Amino acid sequence: MKVAATTRSPGAALAALAGAQFTVMLATSIVNVALPQIRSGVGLSDSGTTWVVNAYGLAFGALLLAGGRAADLLGRRRMLLAGLAVFGASSLAAGLATSSAVLITARAVQGLGAAAIAPASLALVMDLFPPGAGRGRALGVWGAVSGAGGAAGVLLGGVLTQAWGWPWIFYVVAIGALLILAAVAAALPRARSTIDGRFDLPGTATVTLSLTSLVWGLTTARRSGWTDTTVLGSFAVAAALLTAFVLVERRHPDPLLPPRLFRTGRVTTANVLMALLGSVWIALFFFLPLYQQQVLGYSPLVTGLGQLPLAFANMLGSTLAPRISRRIGAGATITGALLTEAAGLLWLSRIDAHGSYVADVLGPSTLIGLGLSVAFVQLTALSVEGVPRADAGLAGGLVNTTRQVGGAVGLALLATLAGTSTAHAATQQPHLEALTAGYRTAFGIASAVLATTAVLAALLTRRGRTPGGEAPDGEVPGTAEAAPSTTLRTR
Repeated sequence: MKVAATTRSPGAALAALAGAQFTVMLATSIVNVALPQIRSGVGLSDSGTTWVVNAYGLAFGALLLAGGRAADLLGRRRMLLAGLAVFGASSLAAGLATSSAVLITARAVQGLGAAAIAPASLALVMDLFPPGAGRGRALGVWGAVSGAGGAAGVLLGGVLTQAWGWPWIFYVVAIGALLILAAVAAALPRARSTIDGRFDLPGTATVTLSLTSLVWGLTTARRSGWTDTTVLGSFAVAAALLTAFVLVERRHPDPLLPPRLFRTGRVTTANVLMALLGSVWIALFFFLPLYQQQVLGYSPLVTGLGQLPLAFANMLGSTLAPRISRRIGAGATITGALLTEAAGLLWLSRIDAHGSYVADVLGPSTLIGLGLSVAFVQLTALSVEGVPRADAGLAGGLVNTTRQVGGAVGLALLATLAGTSTAHAATQQPHLEALTAGYRTAFGIASAVLATTAVLAALLTRRGRTPGGEAPDGEVPGTAEAAPSTTLRTR
């Protein structure tokens, strides 16, 4: 049973929830530009520098399913506030860190907080806006801040690092998290609720440890190689734990991933496509700043400013996505968006060691921003279409998990292939040309992956309705427990 609580300003509530998502995405990319300064600041080794990024992604990706289910059972508003508090405190600890161990631990705790924030905030957006044009517009805002958060992370990372030093990238995130916590507390009312069900501790433990082992193996493979004993052992442990998870789920009366979740809407389709999109999303924000700094020789500040066109294109695409979907249908919108992003990545695969921002980065970045934003908005909507509200947090956790795990797999594979290409080119070409050859390889393969994903999307969404907006025939898709737009069900 749920008790509804009204909110006088759905717009203010949406702004607070979108701010929470923006902060999570910001923390994913804000450290990338500052890694050289962080390395010297706390005395990191090469592997330790990598784990400044990996510790956050590992904890975030592995705990999202648990965070989503906990939000459904314990209360979404409560979990969101707790996640923001943990996120803000750990960000402050990262900024104050004077040793590598403290910094990496703080980044892992940041990931824990993010795993509570992301699914709870998405579920609350679904509660706030019922199916129809209003939800489509809300998801457009959601997509805009998600994509802009990744691009803004690179920009802010460059600006703050160059102006005040690397600790300020964490101080600013901490301040933002605490401000958003206050906004969420004010904009989303308390509501009493009871919900049937028990937390599936065995299922949560096995799937979390399985994902942890998988992502650990993938990130280690980038440094040690795919045949390394530790890497192979991590994959074997992940497979064994995943098998155990399946067996546990079959016997548990209230499983973490109930079969009903995959029988409603198009959850499976959305998550498969989101995993493939995620496989190139994270890699883009990894390789593009490297090309700008290591090959073109730009400073952190100039590199960050170079992300602005991508961010603006992302916000524009997210705003237009619901309108495009209502006009041409979900399947055509997703397919077209993926092809647009693939075209931008193909363009990037032609970068030159002696190129320039205008000639090599500006045009493809704009295309990528448009395609990425539209695809993300529509796939997020597709992932929760038809899902009962009781499972909305879990559905949000699942789609975020597939994006994060897809990103870890994609980045590990693309980094390995780029490194191999660079090593081969280095035997015949100067250093900058060899680096550029590796980046070209990564962008070219990413383009091929997205083109294949577009074909798959066209097949899987061919006869579906438009997520987050009206169906192609003008009918508004329905989900369980539709509520008025001014009613917010929170717990």
